[in-house]
Amino acid sequence: MTDGLTTYELADGIATITLDDGKVNALSPEMLAAIGGRLDRAEADEAVVVLTGRERTFSAGFDLRSDDWPTMLTAGARTAERMLTFPRPIVVACNGNALAMGAFLLLSADHRVGARGDYKIGLNEVAIGLTLPYFGIALARHRLTRPAFDRCAVTGVILDPDEACAAGFLDAVVAPEEVPGTAREAADRLAGIDMNAHHATKLRIRADALAGLADGIERIANPERGV
Repeated sequence: MTDGLTTYELADGIATITLDDGKVNALSPEMLAAIGGRLDRAEADEAVVVLTGRERTFSAGFDLRSDDWPTMLTAGARTAERMLTFPRPIVVACNGNALAMGAFLLLSADHRVGARGDYKIGLNEVAIGLTLPYFGIALARHRLTRPAFDRCAVTGVILDPDEACAAGFLDAVVAPEEVPGTAREAADRLAGIDMNAHHATKLRIRADALAGLADGIERIANPERGV
C-alpha cells in the first residue's frame, strides 16, 4: 500500500514502512503525517515495525523549503514522541545517510541497523546555521554517549556509520545489502518479547526524554521561551 511518500507492507506480524519521496526523504509536514498514519496502521495491526528509506538515504532531515517551520518542527517532535512510546518495538533499517531530523528518528527507535560505507549520519544543525531545538537536545541527551552528545550537538560533526554506532545513533552496522535482512531478523526476534512489559518499561526509562520532548513542543507553541 502506497500513499505517494511511503509504502506499508505487513507480513507475519512485521510492518515495514518505507519512506520514498524519490529524492532525499525530506521530512516535510506531509511526510511526517504519512509516517504517523503508517504507525497508526501498524498499531492497529499489532505489528512490530521496520522503518526504512530509499537507496542510500534514510532521511536528510526536515524540508528546508517549508514555509511553516512551527508546524514542521512540532510534527517532527510528535513523530519522535510517537516512536519513543510506540507499544511495540520499532527497528530502523538505515540505508545510508541520516541527517538532522533523520538522525533524530534514529534516536527515537528501539533498534537501529545501519549500512557500512561512505554515508553521513549526524546532527548538522549548527553547521548550517540552525540552533538545535530543545526537543532534539532531549533526544540526543537520552540516546548518545555523553562525549558524543556534547560533540555532535555543539559542533555539527558528521559521522560515518561505524563512528555513528560508537556514538549511539546505531546499534549495528552491516554491509548495505545485509541491512534489510538484519533489520528483519531483529524485528522477528523482538516480536517474541512480552509487549506489555516492553511498553511499560520503555515509558519508565524514557520518562525524562519524553518530558524534554513535551517541553520542546510547548516551546514551539510559545517561541518567546526559546524554541
